[in-house]
Amino acid sequence: MFVFLSKLLAPFLYPLGMALVLLALSLFKWKNIRWRNLLAGLALFILLVSSNRWVATTLARSLEWQYLPNEPISSAPAMVVLGGGTEPAFPPRSQPEVNSAGDRVLYTATLYRQGKAPLVIVSGGNVAFRGEQSSTPASDMRHLLEMLGVPPEAILEEDQSQNTYENALYCAKLLKERHIQRVILVTSALHMPRSVKLFEKQGIEVIPAPADFAVPFQEWEDLLHAPIPAQLVTLLPSSSNLQLTTNVLHEYIGILVYWMRGWL
Repeated sequence: MFVFLSKLLAPFLYPLGMALVLLALSLFKWKNIRWRNLLAGLALFILLVSSNRWVATTLARSLEWQYLPNEPISSAPAMVVLGGGTEPAFPPRSQPEVNSAGDRVLYTATLYRQGKAPLVIVSGGNVAFRGEQSSTPASDMRHLLEMLGVPPEAILEEDQSQNTYENALYCAKLLKERHIQRVILVTSALHMPRSVKLFEKQGIEVIPAPADFAVPFQEWEDLLHAPIPAQLVTLLPSSSNLQLTTNVLHEYIGILVYWMRGWL
């Protein structure tokens, strides 16, 4: 039920959802026209601010730069990669594919080839209300990792989890059964702060290995020192900036809700 409600209600807390609600409310026949104008104006303000490049990158940086890889990743008995970076092999796809967070899978394969961990746990199940699927994110990641040279015997699937809390809960169970207390954790940089706290709450020592950075150093420097014409362009609304702001808010809301439930 928690997973269903989180998927149902969360979009209304994001910029696009909030703007649509405000615009819908502005269509009512208010006795005072000022209320209608205020609601419509607030909706426009939310969309303009959240689709601004400065706002989106500043918010993303506040999460992504918490676990910067300032030195080589240390070795560990196991490595955990969280689902969310793949798409299932639904026709006309001939095999599972990576999406915008697919760097998680690529980075995991790289770390394995570097000898950072002898065991890789791929974590991710299907959300129940999305219907039956022939594969899970875990099995899709296994398929891609094997294509990238990770041997099948080095991969362990955790295919029951439906959110990040369950990723940590079920992976911790598998790890403790094997007497493993320290792991390399691979996920998107934006997702890393919440993930680290969840695994540590389960008693697992985490070596963060963030991937899929939305705000690399050079892009931030370019934004700070861009010439005036380029600065003006950054003020224009962009759907990609709106998506990035939404992703950041998703993480902050997740951290708050998980903290309220005692999961962090």
